[in-house]
Amino acid sequence: MKPLDPRLLRLSRTARGFLVASAATGLVRTAATIGIAWGIAAAVTLGVGAVRAGVVPAALTPTLALLGAAFVVRAAAAWATDDLAARAGARVKSELRTTVLERAAARGPAWLAGRSTAGFATTLGPGLDALDAYFGRYLPQLALTAVATPVLLLAIGAADLTSGLVILLAMPVIPVFMVLIGLATQTLQRRQSDALARLGATYTEAVEGLATLKVFGRARRQVGRIGTVTDEYRRGTMGVLRLSFVSGFALELAASLSIALVAVSIGVRLVDGSLGLGAAMFVLVLAPEAFAPIRQVGADFHAAQDGVEASGAVLDVLDDRAPSTTTTDTDTDTHAVTATGTTDPVGTDLVLDGLTVRRPDVVVGPLHLRAASGTVVALAGPSGAGKSTLLAAIRGVLPHEGTVQVPGPGGTPRAARTTWADQRPRLVRGSVGENVALHTEPVDADVRRALAAVGLGLDPRLPVGSGGTGLSGGQAQRVAVARALYRADRTHTPLVLLDEPTSALDAEAEQQVVRAVRALADGGAVVVVASHRPALLAAADVRVDVRPDGSTAVTRLAQVGA
Repeated sequence: MKPLDPRLLRLSRTARGFLVASAATGLVRTAATIGIAWGIAAAVTLGVGAVRAGVVPAALTPTLALLGAAFVVRAAAAWATDDLAARAGARVKSELRTTVLERAAARGPAWLAGRSTAGFATTLGPGLDALDAYFGRYLPQLALTAVATPVLLLAIGAADLTSGLVILLAMPVIPVFMVLIGLATQTLQRRQSDALARLGATYTEAVEGLATLKVFGRARRQVGRIGTVTDEYRRGTMGVLRLSFVSGFALELAASLSIALVAVSIGVRLVDGSLGLGAAMFVLVLAPEAFAPIRQVGADFHAAQDGVEASGAVLDVLDDRAPSTTTTDTDTDTHAVTATGTTDPVGTDLVLDGLTVRRPDVVVGPLHLRAASGTVVALAGPSGAGKSTLLAAIRGVLPHEGTVQVPGPGGTPRAARTTWADQRPRLVRGSVGENVALHTEPVDADVRRALAAVGLGLDPRLPVGSGGTGLSGGQAQRVAVARALYRADRTHTPLVLLDEPTSALDAEAEQQVVRAVRALADGGAVVVVASHRPALLAAADVRVDVRPDGSTAVTRLAQVGA
């Protein structure tokens, strides 16, 4: 396990700045510590002299004032370090989460398909929350150790070379203990991180499948399953805590024995008169401080292992060099600019020239298709043949070969010219209107029009739970289609992609959606629908059959456009 992963500094500007700031405050704390040691030694020496002379020396008052000032400076530096740590921890977690989510969105569903979504969410959520200990305790202590240890050794050596050599020779004992304990805790901590990911995945999967489990009377069995995983995580947590306490005891013992060697040496030389009282007091006060940073950084490192493991998992994701797309076209199509400064449109047709997607199990394509505005294209074929794969490639979120030209004005991102509805409704907690408008402020009249187009008379203010709780499966699916209609109407996207929009609907509700699809095409959009349902396939102008071997066949059922 690395004490500090350089990838964290490379990917987070806040982490780099925090490490520098921690080193600066650590230097101030070290200078204040040396000032405290000097002040204590001077005050004791002056006090002993005053007892012998019977007169309080004049230098005692400024010495005590300097000692008090050193205590204040050290306390202020410690407070500044804690404040910086809290701010840095929050900002770095936010930066890492944002970067990972952006990278995941850029790589698309194919990259996410190979990962556990529940485990991924657990790592980004409570996993990264463990970075609080990493930034709040470990990194500040690491910076303090890097600055304070050599400075304190130099200060002790300048006051008493013998004590400096004893501390220098004894100090490697603590890193050796740290390495041995680290090797013992590495496997245990990784196992604990995996247990947390399993716990999150188990709970999420149980919640997602709760409706199906209740239908088949298996919901209660999940209580025992979750309890078993939770108990495993509890036992692992207690094991980590036990090992952390043992490691702290071992480091304390090593440091105490080392300090005892220095104290014995100083005592012997004080007795024979070869060492002065002032130097002896200065070294005795600083000796524990010389061992304290490296001892504490070892203890904090083990306490911050959860954050280290979580950040390591996130950094591994960010270091994954899998390409986001391998296309021959660009996300923003090239275009000409007229003398008036307006952009010429790329075209009104959807053009697929040799579109091919290579999956581990099958190669889907090549697909050659030109669909004019006002066309409904139906992707038909058995489940798993590649219909959704082709939709993802057209959206530009899946690596593919060949050329995809999306209709609309050039110079704008493909996502801005495309409306898409997934085969899963993916509803969020809020109102029906908020789910239809999604990331925009819902316009009540437009929301009602979109809901009416799919045959839903729901009140836009009706509350909806996470995942569509409170709505039936058919209602949730029609809300998702209404969301696509709302976006297409508000933004006038020339391309609309629908993945199995009627799979959970009865015949009457399906006819409402079919009419809405035809209305989209009649309004000038190119609509691409992946479906098994005969009603949708019959309403199409162009049918693309995706066979189990991945090959495609295009059949024009009607002539649309020029």
